Amino acid sequence: MSRVILVVDDSPTMRGMVSHALNEAGFETKEAENGKDALIKLTKMENGQPDVIVTDINMPEMDGIELVREIRKIPAFKYVPVLVLTTDDTEEKKEIGRAAGATGWLVKPFDSELILKVIQKVLPR
Repeated sequence: MSRVILVVDDSPTMRGMVSHALNEAGFETKEAENGKDALIKLTKMENGQPDVIVTDINMPEMDGIELVREIRKIPAFKYVPVLVLTTDDTEEKKEIGRAAGATGWLVKPFDSELILKVIQKVLPR
């Protein structure tokens, strides 16, 4: 059974690029267009939860920080690694992300090899 990664980004192009890189590496991906959509899809996922969630920060409906906060409130998703993939690399925003419960922070434009390396590092065994 392949590992499942939920990719959350309001840009269809970015979702597609991240999903493509992950699919090429053997992961199964699910996609959501914002935090609200991600929460709906998480509650409907079969076979439990995703192994990792990769989310943007700046999105309509519900941003990535609020998504992380909401994920951490749900017992089934409390320990699922959440990686933030965003253009915002300020220390202030990173600290807000860590406080919300983000596992890691990656900066766009993303490097496929780096994102795969970080995912391998945070994947539950």
